[in-house]
Amino acid sequence: MPLKELAERRVLLHRKSDAQTVLKHALDDVQIGKVALVSSFGAESVVLLHMVSQIAPDTPVLFLDTEVLFPETLDYQRQVATQLGLTDVRIITPSRAKLMEQDVDGILHTVDPDACCALRKTQPLEKALAEFGGWITGRKRVQGGKRAQMPLFEKDEGRRIKINPLADWDHSKLDAYMTEHNLPRHPLVARGFKSIGCAPCTTKVAEDEDPRAGRWRGVEKSECGIHFVDGKPVRQESAA
Repeated sequence: MPLKELAERRVLLHRKSDAQTVLKHALDDVQIGKVALVSSFGAESVVLLHMVSQIAPDTPVLFLDTEVLFPETLDYQRQVATQLGLTDVRIITPSRAKLMEQDVDGILHTVDPDACCALRKTQPLEKALAEFGGWITGRKRVQGGKRAQMPLFEKDEGRRIKINPLADWDHSKLDAYMTEHNLPRHPLVARGFKSIGCAPCTTKVAEDEDPRAGRWRGVEKSECGIHFVDGKPVRQESAA
């Protein structure tokens, strides 16, 4: 079955399903195949990580360590993985050879942030996803831009199914879930970082700003490029 048709059928099947049901079925879906969760262990990541830990704690979790993350994110990743009992967390890092060739001084992000994201995120993730038929993301429609119309299931690059179980969740629902399950919060959130990426490209946001306003501030860029449609990185605008 073509992947686009498969994704559309799953959207219809789960149009009234909650996030946990979407996750459980996706992880057991023989037509999709082997599935991984891709997580940044960011500000709201713990919700999806907790759900997966309750359904199948041996689910492969791919964590992109770009080697320019906040130390707090690295500590948080270890804390959450241990606390939730996730048994197959895979740390994905950039190619050493390519780093030495393209960003030996570690300043590529100041010259060409898209190239930096490709080197440190897109390329390593594509390699890590090669063995999977689907991957789970924490993207949400409330994040705006093209994400506002995001389905629960979609095809990615014509080779994989992308699953977005939290597509219809808003920030208040995420916060309520974290509170209900007493989940650890990323320490940088309390310090004004509402959306957390690489340290050089992430700043605090004001109370009246969109949570993603602190990502690549001052640059015409709002996505790292790990989300694809027809083989091309999706560039999306942040919500106003």
